[in-house]
Amino acid sequence: MILQGKRVALPAVPVVHKRFEEHAAAAPDAVAVVWNDRRLTYAELDARANRFAHHLVARGIGRGAKVGVCLDYSIDLLVAVLGTLKAGAAYVPFDPAYPAARLGLLLGQVPDLALIAASPATAAMVAPADAEVVDLELLADELAELPATAPGVEVTGDDVCYAVFTSGSTGTPKLTAVRHEGWFNLMNWLTLEYGLHSGSHHLVVSAFGFDLSQRSLMTPLFCGATQHLMASRNFDALLAYRILDRHDIRVVHCASSTLYLLVDWETARGGDALTRLDHILFGGEALKVERLAAWAAREGNDCVLLHQYGVAECTDVATSYDLAGYRPGVHAIPPVGTPAHNTDIHLLDGDLRPVGPGEEGEICVSGLGVGAGYLGNGPENARFTHIEVDGEPRRIYRTGDRGRVDAAGDLVVLGRIDSQVKVRGMRIDPTDVERALARLDGVREAAVGVSYDTGDAELIAFLVPAGAEPAEEELRSALLRDLPRNMVPARFVNVPRLPLSPHGKVDRPALLAAFRGRYAGSGAAT
Repeated sequence: MILQGKRVALPAVPVVHKRFEEHAAAAPDAVAVVWNDRRLTYAELDARANRFAHHLVARGIGRGAKVGVCLDYSIDLLVAVLGTLKAGAAYVPFDPAYPAARLGLLLGQVPDLALIAASPATAAMVAPADAEVVDLELLADELAELPATAPGVEVTGDDVCYAVFTSGSTGTPKLTAVRHEGWFNLMNWLTLEYGLHSGSHHLVVSAFGFDLSQRSLMTPLFCGATQHLMASRNFDALLAYRILDRHDIRVVHCASSTLYLLVDWETARGGDALTRLDHILFGGEALKVERLAAWAAREGNDCVLLHQYGVAECTDVATSYDLAGYRPGVHAIPPVGTPAHNTDIHLLDGDLRPVGPGEEGEICVSGLGVGAGYLGNGPENARFTHIEVDGEPRRIYRTGDRGRVDAAGDLVVLGRIDSQVKVRGMRIDPTDVERALARLDGVREAAVGVSYDTGDAELIAFLVPAGAEPAEEELRSALLRDLPRNMVPARFVNVPRLPLSPHGKVDRPALLAAFRGRYAGSGAAT
């Protein structure tokens, strides 16, 4: 089974920062970035990025090199990213929101890191790295003496533009690289498909280390709009909503769980900043559509909700679905839609053969969005492989996700192949249990973790009640009407909220750790 994306021609040199430079030349006085009440025009941002690029080139850092960026969201962060691209190098985000131990682990995973751009607030965090750490604030006077024009480095669509860390199923960070052509194709598709333009101003709400944040950072500069950045290291719903309310923001990219928080904030205060947006592009985890239904149905809400699917190894977004087409009685699971331009989705069996229409298979991605692979050439690169399509070899990435195509021709993601666990001898996916819990009256939100504290796999359900705390036996009885007994959690734990990771997704390890600390040695908890 293959879903084919529309074929769209790209420029001869599909390089992301060239599109930014075109806007800087055509509209130099347009505002490129707003941060902490500071504004920088396209011409000013272009000049500062050019100076940093000259600094890198003078040090022999160019095509094929990797530059670490450990900066809070700020104008300097965009200068470092754009300057690295202009020098022909690839940037690697080191998120300052990460704990020191995590940053230390990530620093050890990057082969041949040339340099790390930092600030007085972040330099010490990456000091253990073998690479030199440069403080952009201390470097300001030196950079001011360098040319404001582009360094003229020839960059091709095949060059790597960035690499981000992804843990995957093992929990060990891997560095996956993306090429300019794929990144350009993604933003070109977003621009053409959804009519993004110079007024499509963005606000970044996700952590810098997240794969989603890379296109969130660059898309407004790709289409000539303004990028708004929060002066906060961690996600702050109050600050984010305040910016949305006070500025002409039109587009937000975020994880589903972050969207729930923003919707809750708007609903509780009777605001309309979200409903005034043109688009919200979200995904990254199984959608709990019930959390959005009442808000989406509000009178006058014209915001287009785009439920998207993708992986870090493939420029982040592979498919997209307008949630206006979702029908609870028709869709058991909200679809993620059809492929981006120049992208195909293959559903394959364990032998990499196509499955039939409607059958489940592993979701594999081919086309321009497929990344360059994991840096370091480890065994995980076997996920990048080839199949034969119409007699020709086609490079694919095996996502490890299960899916099927519904009757309307939309992709439906069913869960992770490697997240299935054996409970009482039967293999199940905790995501299916989460969906069943979310449909129950009295349950506002749910997450299911897997504990092995008793020796065997045991499901632990963490629930945010919609009102009064539901009784465990009522929950158990309600689930047994739809699920086999082995899929009913062994324990139900009521929590005031579901914690989020720095990437804006539900942090199940944190829930399980808190559960162990609170209930170790006790009986069932409710």
